[in-house]
Amino acid sequence: MRIGIVNDLALAREVLRRIVAAMPGYTVAWAAEDGADAARKAAADRPDAILMDLVMPRVNGVEATRQIMQQAPCPILIVTNSVAANFPLVFQALGAGAVDAVDTPTVGPSGTIANQEKLVARLLKLECALNEMSGSSLIMVPLASGVPGDLPPLVLLGASTGGPQALVAVVSTLPADFPAAVLISLHIGADFALGVVQQLALSCALPVRAVNDGDHPTAGTVHVAVTDDHMELAADRCLRYTAKPRNSPFRPSVDVLFSSAAGHSPSLGVAALLTGMGNDGAAGLLRLRAAGWHTIAQDEATSVVYGMPRAAVENRAAVEVLPLPHIGASIVTKILSNRRR
Repeated sequence: MRIGIVNDLALAREVLRRIVAAMPGYTVAWAAEDGADAARKAAADRPDAILMDLVMPRVNGVEATRQIMQQAPCPILIVTNSVAANFPLVFQALGAGAVDAVDTPTVGPSGTIANQEKLVARLLKLECALNEMSGSSLIMVPLASGVPGDLPPLVLLGASTGGPQALVAVVSTLPADFPAAVLISLHIGADFALGVVQQLALSCALPVRAVNDGDHPTAGTVHVAVTDDHMELAADRCLRYTAKPRNSPFRPSVDVLFSSAAGHSPSLGVAALLTGMGNDGAAGLLRLRAAGWHTIAQDEATSVVYGMPRAAVENRAAVEVLPLPHIGASIVTKILSNRRR
């Protein structure tokens, strides 16, 4: 793994260089003193990943991340003196395309590096993900330019255990003239997915369609993933199925759908993470919130399993935490208000 290092402090750059050099198979591709320098170097020599500081003179880590992800996209790991203290900037960096954030390791008087374990673990995890997801749009996503494009407004729904009934409760509130396209990723085997489509159609005023690879999101239509692969919004703004990440235990993955929309949708929408076991969807919901989407998590009292929504709440990924009966109305209100702007 070739790693780029970006930090305005010489001591921090040296600490990060020592950590990278000590990892088998890792080398430092280059080091930059600020975001402008990093953007130039990434364009000339794209590394496998970049360790990006946040607070720097001239061009900070958020803007540098945005520039790199549009010009020479590669995985960017935010390494800042305190993730907690810089949380607003971390949010912005995630929205600009960063994949994760970690505190900067420190060096003691004896020269021993402290608190490097989390950074090393993140790098190893990223390496595994890159090996599994080579070419996948979940990480390697050039961010949308912000031009409205030809997509309708989007509503994203993710669910797992208890999800079918939760989805019925939400889609049954959508009016027949609803102007958004609704994309659903539900943890369910392909053998049962078409049955879910049929059940949703019985309770929804909108047409409900099983997604075929290459379908375009259509306003006033509910699109449901129906294979054991993951559904994503691809760079051509069509819906595609992808087997990657292959090692994901959640299929189809909500994170794949949410993260791909954060990367490829040119306008803001609404996303809701409903009842389910595990934590799938929380990271993607966080990225959507950081990008400016309106994000919702189902509350504990109305969740069959308060796993996925809990993870979203704990990650501060949700703008609203709502009882299931109120989620549909919130989605409609937000989409219609966005349309009037």
